[in-house]
Order: sequence, then C-alpha cells, then structure tokens
Amino acid sequence: MISLFHATLQLCGVVFFLYKTEGMSETNVYVTQETFDKMREELQRMKSIDRPAASRAIAEAREKGDLKENAEYDAAKEAQGMLESKIKQLEVAVSNAKIVDTSTIDTSKVTILTRVTITNLATKKTVTYQLVGEKEADLKAGKISASSPIGKGLIGKKIGDTAEVQAPNGVMKFSIDNITI
Repeated sequence: MISLFHATLQLCGVVFFLYKTEGMSETNVYVTQETFDKMREELQRMKSIDRPAASRAIAEAREKGDLKENAEYDAAKEAQGMLESKIKQLEVAVSNAKIVDTSTIDTSKVTILTRVTITNLATKKTVTYQLVGEKEADLKAGKISASSPIGKGLIGKKIGDTAEVQAPNGVMKFSIDNITI
C-alpha cells in the first residue's frame, strides 16, 4: 500500500512527490523516465561544475584576509553548505527513484498527475485540470495543486462522483466527467 508522504521535494525545477510504502522506512520518489534523466543530469552538474566553483569562491575569499571580518568568505561557505545539502537530497532522491510509466497510472480515480475534467454543478462550467505539486501549480496552464481545496476534494473520486469542496464562499460541488493522463 502506498500513501502520500507529508512533504514534496523540489529539485531541478521539478516537484517530486515523496511516497512511503507502509511498513517500510525508505521513501520512494516516483518519477517519469524524463524526470529521472533530468535529476541525474542536475546531480552530475552540481558535482562536476557547481561544487568546484564553490570551492574556488571560498579559496578566493580566504585570500582576501582576516576570516573573522570577511563577509565574502562567510557567504561562500554558506553557499557551499546549501549546495552540499541539495546534492545530498538529490542523491537520496535518485537512489530511491522509481520510474513510473505514465501509461500504467490508474485512471479509474483521480490521483496526482492525472487530468480530470469537472463540471461546476452550480454554474455548469466545465474545466480540465491536472493535479500537481504546490510548486508546479499554474492555473493558466491548467495545473492545480493536489493540496489545494479543489485538489483535495478531487483526489480519490471516480467518474460520475460528485466532489464537494469547501470554499470561502461556501460549498462548491463538481461532477467528475473524465480522468486521463
């Protein structure tokens, strides 16, 4: 059984949904082959280009004198620490990555990464959204966050179901018309 872990991870400009398999301590990152390739490329770039650049920045700042009063040195060390943290996170994500073939995503119910066509029962307006992570949400592109009120209301629903969403102006009802990839 897979359940949504309590957080998402954003690396390489891509939001990863972290899943935890019940009864196991390791966290799996489910990604497409394209995203996995981007993750590996980003990790390679960070290790081969960014890490040496950070080391050079520290060395240059160190040459400028007293380290106690050297803000440039402090900034370079802080940047290096942040880079190392990102590298570690990405290494863990790559090592726990499970490549998902989008053709195998279950479209019998609304899940993250599915596109769902809904009709507002009050206004009869029909829209299609893709459920994504918070950082990837873009209403103009038809992408809404799975953690948004509408996203939460749609998760787990099947075609023909009615989703009730609590909005600031009251309860909104949507019919689930279609679910695709």
